[in-house]
Amino acid sequence: MDVTSVTKAVEGLAKGNRKFVESFDLLIALKELDLKNPDQQVEFFAQVPHLPGRKRKICALVGPEMIDDAKNVCDAVVSNQDFDKLDKRIVKKLATEHDYFLGQANIMPKIAQTFGRVLGPRGKMPNPKAGCVVPPKAPLKPLYERLQNTVKISVKKQPNIQVLIGKQDMPPEQVAQNVMTIYDQVIHHLPKERHNIKAVWIKTTMSKPVRLDRE
Repeated sequence: MDVTSVTKAVEGLAKGNRKFVESFDLLIALKELDLKNPDQQVEFFAQVPHLPGRKRKICALVGPEMIDDAKNVCDAVVSNQDFDKLDKRIVKKLATEHDYFLGQANIMPKIAQTFGRVLGPRGKMPNPKAGCVVPPKAPLKPLYERLQNTVKISVKKQPNIQVLIGKQDMPPEQVAQNVMTIYDQVIHHLPKERHNIKAVWIKTTMSKPVRLDRE
């Protein structure tokens, strides 16, 4: 499996004449993992070279120290002074509309109290692994830009990964580069690296999966 062979697979799948732009998903089946053992569970945030889909929407949960910068950079901002005014309906709406949440570090307990019950089950609480828990007055623009190309990989319940890695209107080479980047990072996070890979496929929204690797 290399970027040339992956590019050819992407080119073949991109020839579909749908009435909408389909997404590309990367599917990786894993083996020889004991997911009941926390040490063999996998969760990390991967950086891909190209925006894998639509622009990511990011909401900042901040105190007065960061409110101005957050309003200039992020798609939505909620001040800690307004947390008590939020009901569950509003929090759910924010969770649905945004891909990532940034949290100011020194108010994280209040963020957890206000948003935890909704964002936690959705995996959207500000996550330090993604750099989303930020110290007061930290510049937000570099983080906002980095999160546009950030993909969450999680293997905790089932031994497989499915992640969006591109769109049909992207150059095939860019989709292939995203595939190889995710694949390489997944390997390095597995306890037995390539020996934990069972099979790798790519598919569009409406297509059947195409096998990328051969054992």
